[in-house]
Amino acid sequence: MSDRLQELSVFVRAAESGSFSRAARELGLSQPSVSRVIGELETRLGVTLLLRTTRRITVTDAGALFLTRAREVLADIEDAEDAARGVDSLRGTLRITMPIVYGTRHIIPRLPRFLKLHPLLRVELSVADERHDLVAEGTDIAIRLGPLNDSGFGARKLATLPRFLVAAPSYLAERGIPKTPADLASHDCIFGPGLFGRTTWSFTRNGTETSVDVRGRITTDSGPGVFASVLAGLGIAMTSPVMADPEIAAGALVPLLKSYKLAPVDVYAVFPAGPRPSTKVRALVDFLAEELR
Repeated sequence: MSDRLQELSVFVRAAESGSFSRAARELGLSQPSVSRVIGELETRLGVTLLLRTTRRITVTDAGALFLTRAREVLADIEDAEDAARGVDSLRGTLRITMPIVYGTRHIIPRLPRFLKLHPLLRVELSVADERHDLVAEGTDIAIRLGPLNDSGFGARKLATLPRFLVAAPSYLAERGIPKTPADLASHDCIFGPGLFGRTTWSFTRNGTETSVDVRGRITTDSGPGVFASVLAGLGIAMTSPVMADPEIAAGALVPLLKSYKLAPVDVYAVFPAGPRPSTKVRALVDFLAEELR
């Protein structure tokens, strides 16, 4: 039976990562061993599960069906083991990916209490604003800001963040303070990743929506890049209170157009394994939902 379970584990990671060598590294096996296990599995089933090329392996139609069931079997086994041990004995590794500013300021600081509750768990963190292939990376949970595009994944909303504009006092002293959204057309705006990179900003006030096309000389692919740029006085940036409150309290940033509202952004926990994640994934998502509520 253990050989069958190893087959499933090897097949799932090879299929998800698209690489025998990567699956081998993650599972602590040699690449020839992974190739042999997959070959023996295909021979026993009498079907081709993975198509090999010199650059990547891809999943066949039969392999996709088998992958779905294999994930379910492995998840069921993990749930059964966790149930036998009890929720206080969750173990293994949780692979989490998160955006830089929100992750470092509001997810990572909450992890000590979670890990104290589950001392046998380990966490691997990927902190980046670039969105990677969650399945290929073997991600258990991704923290996402804004609309979700991965329709086949499971997800749970954790929080809703209001958004507003900020600028450094040095910038406002030189360029003046915008009084209405229309004034932004004559200012330099800073564009960041995701929703914070749009060049049309829409505001509501007393039920009336106003949109303005904005421009600027600074575009960055990371949250820290946005913060460094706005703190340096390079322009006006869009942010949220949970990200900018420390700088506002210190006087390093000034909130703008307070009577105008930008659309808020939702925070989600996304689990690539599907709508029925493992016990340890559910434990962390439940914890974060309570913490961030």
